Amino acid sequence: MSVIIALAALALLMLAAYRGYSVILFAPIAALGAVLLTDPSAVAPAFTGVFMEKMVGFIKLYFPVFLLGAVFGKLIELSGFSRSIVAAAIRLLGTRQAMLVIVLVCALLTYGGVSLFVVVFAVYPFAAEMFRQSNIPKRLIPATIALGAFSFTMDALPGTPQIQNIIPSTFFNTTAWAAPWLGVIGTVFVFCAGMLFLQRQRNKAQKAGEGYGTELRNEPETAPDLKLPNPWLALSPLLLVGIMNLLFTHWIPQWYDKTHSLSLPGMAAPVTSEIAKLTAIWAVQAALLVGILMVLVCGFSAIRSKLAEGSKSAVSGALLAAMNTASEYGFGAVIASLPGFLVLADWLKSIPNPLVNEAITVTLLAGITGSASGGMSIALAAMSESFISAAHAANIPLEVLHRVASMASGGMDTLPHNGAVITLLAVTGLTHREAYKDIFCITLIKTLAVFVVIATFYATGIV
Repeated sequence: MSVIIALAALALLMLAAYRGYSVILFAPIAALGAVLLTDPSAVAPAFTGVFMEKMVGFIKLYFPVFLLGAVFGKLIELSGFSRSIVAAAIRLLGTRQAMLVIVLVCALLTYGGVSLFVVVFAVYPFAAEMFRQSNIPKRLIPATIALGAFSFTMDALPGTPQIQNIIPSTFFNTTAWAAPWLGVIGTVFVFCAGMLFLQRQRNKAQKAGEGYGTELRNEPETAPDLKLPNPWLALSPLLLVGIMNLLFTHWIPQWYDKTHSLSLPGMAAPVTSEIAKLTAIWAVQAALLVGILMVLVCGFSAIRSKLAEGSKSAVSGALLAAMNTASEYGFGAVIASLPGFLVLADWLKSIPNPLVNEAITVTLLAGITGSASGGMSIALAAMSESFISAAHAANIPLEVLHRVASMASGGMDTLPHNGAVITLLAVTGLTHREAYKDIFCITLIKTLAVFVVIATFYATGIV
């Protein structure tokens, strides 16, 4: 019964998200409904001590990233930089390669260390321009961005700095470059299968006479008579953000000790920060500030007249995206604390093959919590020791465990209630009903890739 309650809460939230209801409202309703059916006396403490605690903690850490990412994307849009990049790409590659260009730009940014949430804000303005000029349905933009930002560069490509590739290293004593050949094989599979799917969807739409669309929401606002800047100048802020993110990631640990104690005259007690846990966040924030300053300096004449309204729009978008994702984070924390979740986790331990066990466990928990990093953290914290023991018994290198766990986390995590999916749809001005089906197909490809990698390892022994 406890398992049914947890799954029912998940189903309610997914249904609400798919039908277009606010996740900010329904995440606590679904989570606390599950608590009510489990232990009515725990509803109020769970809301304050678990849901709100996790939600506020997420906002405390990540809202500046959402805000700066939204401002950066809006300035890229208003300055004409997005249209300049699109015009150059179309001249170079033609309109047939619009999807490939967007996937590669997203991949470049995420592999450079830019948060996938930031990528959504930064890439959407020129994705919309390119799809409009190529007459590709706007509803395919989310799936295209998801393939570039939420899949192979997030957790499969060796060395990626995204958190989904870092978490397993703390459990298996591995590095971000673990099992490089398996990672490359998984990357090639996801990229090729994903691009074939997107091209198939585009061809179907074209045969049906479907174009970009009309009466759409949240469309870019570049003035039609704006003099476009040089495309290399327009591209430079995007590249600068990726480069500065890497540099700040290297510099920040050198500027501070492992812990930093802040003590100001008006403070009752000093505030201590663990620098290792904040380095990635601070690096992204600093890199985005540099990128914003560059766009302002290079495109201020075009931005000036719309800066006030544009900044308000960016702030509104950032607030909505951050609150949606934070609500999801709180929901996942509440569900993970229920007995039904623990029963499900214990049941997963009975799967005999260690790699298949790990893959199914991680992807299911990521799907239930709506978070790749959250689901993987819960799975590995509870079961990493048993995974390691089984791997040693079967002579499986721990690097393979790392790669399988990382790739599995980015599989079924993108169910309708996933925070990144909701943010992506909100930024692009689309609903689940309009665009989620194609995102889900990318999710299935990503999930299948994990088992392709496992089969490749058993067939060849390659790591």
